[in-house]
Amino acid sequence: MTDLTSFTIAAARDRLAKNEFTALELTDAHLKAMEKAKGLNAFITTTAEVARTRAKASDARLQTGTAGALEGIPIGIKDLFCTEGVQTTAGSHILEGFKPPYESTVSQKLRDAGAVMLGKLNMDEFAMGSSNGTSYFGPVKNPWKARSRPPDSEAGDLVPGGSSGGSAAAVAAHLVLGATGTDTGGSIRQPASFCGIVGVKPTYGRCSRWGIVAFASSLDQAGPMTRTVRDAAIMLKAMCGHDPKDSTSAPLAVPDFEAALGKGVKGLRIGIPKEYRPDGLNADVALLWDAGVQWLKDAGATPVEISLPHTKSALPTYYIVAPAEASSNLARYDGLRFGQRDRTMGNSLDEMYAKTRAAGFGAEVKRRILIGTYVLSAGYYDAYYVKAQKVRALIAKDFTDAFSKVDAILTPTAPTAAFGLHGKQDDPIAMYLNDVFTVPASLAGIPGASVPAGLNNDGLPLGLQVLTKRWDEETMFRVCQVLEDAARFPTLKVAP
Repeated sequence: MTDLTSFTIAAARDRLAKNEFTALELTDAHLKAMEKAKGLNAFITTTAEVARTRAKASDARLQTGTAGALEGIPIGIKDLFCTEGVQTTAGSHILEGFKPPYESTVSQKLRDAGAVMLGKLNMDEFAMGSSNGTSYFGPVKNPWKARSRPPDSEAGDLVPGGSSGGSAAAVAAHLVLGATGTDTGGSIRQPASFCGIVGVKPTYGRCSRWGIVAFASSLDQAGPMTRTVRDAAIMLKAMCGHDPKDSTSAPLAVPDFEAALGKGVKGLRIGIPKEYRPDGLNADVALLWDAGVQWLKDAGATPVEISLPHTKSALPTYYIVAPAEASSNLARYDGLRFGQRDRTMGNSLDEMYAKTRAAGFGAEVKRRILIGTYVLSAGYYDAYYVKAQKVRALIAKDFTDAFSKVDAILTPTAPTAAFGLHGKQDDPIAMYLNDVFTVPASLAGIPGASVPAGLNNDGLPLGLQVLTKRWDEETMFRVCQVLEDAARFPTLKVAP
């Protein structure tokens, strides 16, 4: 029999419907692959028995003709999504052992569609990071290897990107057929680029945030991570939908994203922002971007140079807004209601709070809480936070103006390929710069996707990013599929 971990979601769905194999067989094949790939550290918690129970239920529904859209499909859930009765840590010591009594809306929708959860995926602590190096449970390793050993990694190991690094690594290494991620400033798209998979951040409000551990509430958005564009379209449809429990969830009908595929890009205008080509842009990234423009042109689209003049202000704006919201959201972790508590207690309630948070949070989380508290403090609120919100509005207007002239925008996803496991992580500023191409879309709330499009000179994946106007994921998927078909990206085949 063909290796069951080699199928895409679409292929597995069709074969399950034809009874070529069972959901339980498909699940067991992936559980075995997970066992062999423990060295990647992609999972924080595995749920083998839960998965087998759900797979058996899927088989029963497949036999009775009541199968859901993702019936029997093995997936991983980023450990930022609350899962009823299953440990949810957000990659942090302060939540170690926490088992929510409820299920997040997105994971519940996937479960209702028949998806089989294999476990909870590793991530940067509270989704704060670009390498998956800030997780309390240790770093995730990228299943890809460079042709030459990177100077910043003794064993040649590479980061998978972050914060959804566990999700990206698991999908790339064929441990799951798809995974959930969350994207605050690029945390789906950047790891997708580093690991050679497809990652989609839908329009803010398209997927419910209810039950997702909050980082920055005005930016956080769930999305799928898969090996193909079609799989991402299938998975996103199951994840979307209005949720009255989330005040930012849009009361809009969910399109059939898969139906948009195959329509091509003939007649579309593709914006090429000049601000995304700074001096010193990585040569491999620049060449791939040029190739992507040519692929779309060959398919009948028209490239149009555009300007997004406030792009240079996006990163500093993001690193004021996001930490400010994080400092507020993370105030709830005080050792009283849930999660870890410092048992030495101290001499006062304040001392107990301080000791609990000092022991429970990692260095990057503390750094962002301090930054956020500072910019929200009296005397600095107007100078920093209010000003950042005004610049954010200008960034959003740049995109609105651009989409009056073009149908989609094409850019690189990340400024480089994956770097060594022990490289940039000690330099916060260098880490923040990984988000330079993804943050603007997050601030504007527009949809974006990364498609694996080529390899650099060291044989490592590089992605291209497609952006469209709010609620126009269908055009985004059309453009992504044309890029995918033209790139013929070499899927990782060798087991880690």
